[in-house]
Amino acid sequence: MTKSRHVGIVAVSAEGAALCYRTICQEGAALFGRYGHPPVTMHTLPLADYMRHIEADRWDEVGRLLLSSAESVVRAGAELLICPDNTVHQAIDPIRAQSPVTWLHIAEEVATVAATRNFRRLGVLGTRYLMEGPVYPAKLGQRGIACEIPDRADRERLNAIIFDELVQGQINDGSRKACGRLIAALRDRGCDAVVLGCTEIPLLITQEDSPLPVIDSTRALARAALRAAAA
Repeated sequence: MTKSRHVGIVAVSAEGAALCYRTICQEGAALFGRYGHPPVTMHTLPLADYMRHIEADRWDEVGRLLLSSAESVVRAGAELLICPDNTVHQAIDPIRAQSPVTWLHIAEEVATVAATRNFRRLGVLGTRYLMEGPVYPAKLGQRGIACEIPDRADRERLNAIIFDELVQGQINDGSRKACGRLIAALRDRGCDAVVLGCTEIPLLITQEDSPLPVIDSTRALARAALRAAAA
């Protein structure tokens, strides 16, 4: 196996973190040889701890939780960090300078994928906090890429699908169809691709389910971690 850097996963919600972890392990062979992937350590605080602060708009406290997890995986040997949760990235930029090792940013990786594929206007799907927050407008804007979010009713519906179903590991066909209609509405507003900007949404929506090209934020981050680990 090719020598690689140790990847630390700062997990928030279990289903999205598990998908990211599986992607690193399953796709690692392409870079590291048969059965190969970087060493991986993951640390997970209860989602309830994060949600208490997210719901109260206390992003500095979210950042403290993330740093606590980061310190745990670095003590275990991690040499680079990822967090497979889009929503909490609102707290990551302020703490990156305090991180003991390099911390990749999920929206920056999505922006790189979008620029490489020549997309100019992205629909962004995720939790209400993510869709209404600054994470994607800031990172996409740096690359000259515009973004759109669903209307209020659709944002509330998607937020409920994420928290009531996806983070609980529940996959419902009715919700898949509802998301397909939501993506079609973004297409009709001029979007040329859609970001699956909640790490659980790729468990529900694949390219075959979407009327627009998809950018899977979970796998984009995992693949970036693989490249960084191999560098």
